Amino acid sequence: MDWFAYENAAKAKGYQYICGIDEAGRGPLAGPVFAAAVILPEGAVIEGLNDSKKLSAKKRELLYDKITETALSWSVAFATEKEIDEINILQATFLAMKRACDGLKIRPDFALVDGNRMPQLGVEAETIIRGDGLSASIAAASILAKVSRDRLMLEIDKLYPEYQFAKHKGYGTALHTELIRKYGPCPVHRTTFLKKILAGDDCRAK
Repeated sequence: MDWFAYENAAKAKGYQYICGIDEAGRGPLAGPVFAAAVILPEGAVIEGLNDSKKLSAKKRELLYDKITETALSWSVAFATEKEIDEINILQATFLAMKRACDGLKIRPDFALVDGNRMPQLGVEAETIIRGDGLSASIAAASILAKVSRDRLMLEIDKLYPEYQFAKHKGYGTALHTELIRKYGPCPVHRTTFLKKILAGDDCRAK
């Protein structure tokens, strides 16, 4: 597989700086949704690069360092749980993506975005379904977003140890659901995601 097929296609059209954009944390019941934007050098070789969901936590941490060392520019941003509740998860994801894109030190002239919904980035862009398994730039962004979010959830675990965020990272596991019912929501929970749980129904984030 050619990891740079989409990047090269964009360069063939005259674009110079192509960034990959992906998110992490749309589904969880707590914590922010993260996004990352990455511009890789042409033909960059990052051994082990893959969709973050197919990698172990240890491998993602190692690749995080390789990506940040290799990238021409990279940026990580997020939208808070309060913003998620206010504007909904899709719009909050778009907001995080826009913030990540705007945070790049090199302004991209084209973006490759994972998924099938297009955020308003202010640059030309293309959506790619399952792009984190098809584009090196998107795969790199998926790893930076995932690692950054997991690191934050470990810090949140220290603030609210009774919810055991270190174990489930805020996702709607049976354990997390049980703890929400036991203790009620805490300040980092997404209240719009908890209605069925608090009503007594088992609502697990997919």
